[in-house]
Amino acid sequence: MNATDATGAQVLLHDVGHSFHASRAGHDGADMLFHGLTRRLDAGHVYALIGPSGSGKSTLLSIIAGWIAPLEGSVERVHCEQLHWVQQNPHGVAYRSALDHVALPFIARGEPRETANRHALALLAAFGLEPLAVRRFCDLSGGEAQRLMLARGIATASQLLLVDEPTAQLDRHTAMEVNDHLHALSQAGVIVVIATHDPDTRDACTDVIDLRDYQ
Repeated sequence: MNATDATGAQVLLHDVGHSFHASRAGHDGADMLFHGLTRRLDAGHVYALIGPSGSGKSTLLSIIAGWIAPLEGSVERVHCEQLHWVQQNPHGVAYRSALDHVALPFIARGEPRETANRHALALLAAFGLEPLAVRRFCDLSGGEAQRLMLARGIATASQLLLVDEPTAQLDRHTAMEVNDHLHALSQAGVIVVIATHDPDTRDACTDVIDLRDYQ
């Protein structure tokens, strides 16, 4: 079900630290969200980024994406030309079908509609959504919509997929539906980092980065 060949994709975190209350030119280490974070992120792994509220999970996602420069250390992205961010609240086109949400990224890369639909259906099946292929986005449940956004994230052929609290707005049953399908992300051949406070989401990932270890 690989939507992209991300062989060799890595993100290298070198002694990364950050604070919004200090400048790079002479901070004293006070009020650091995290510091001393050195880690290699590899394709084919799903990393749970955990820590208490306010520990900097979303900030670290932004640093990994390259949207924020870390106060300390550096980030090296190797063969990560494209990234995709899946937000807490699923955002789709209300009257567009689930199939079209996933097929359109393939079509945008030049695939014929029939081929794109075949690839999209395989992704929908991996997330338990194939029976809902013709259902409109506005008719999906919260958990179904979130799983659709994860499938679409893979369809974009990004080498780096960043996911911010995918179950935060869901009830426990719906969150379990999402967590039960996170294993599909590890089969996509991309680097996946999921910021989460949900222990079940953490357990569904292949690796854990606990920001409490860097405070």
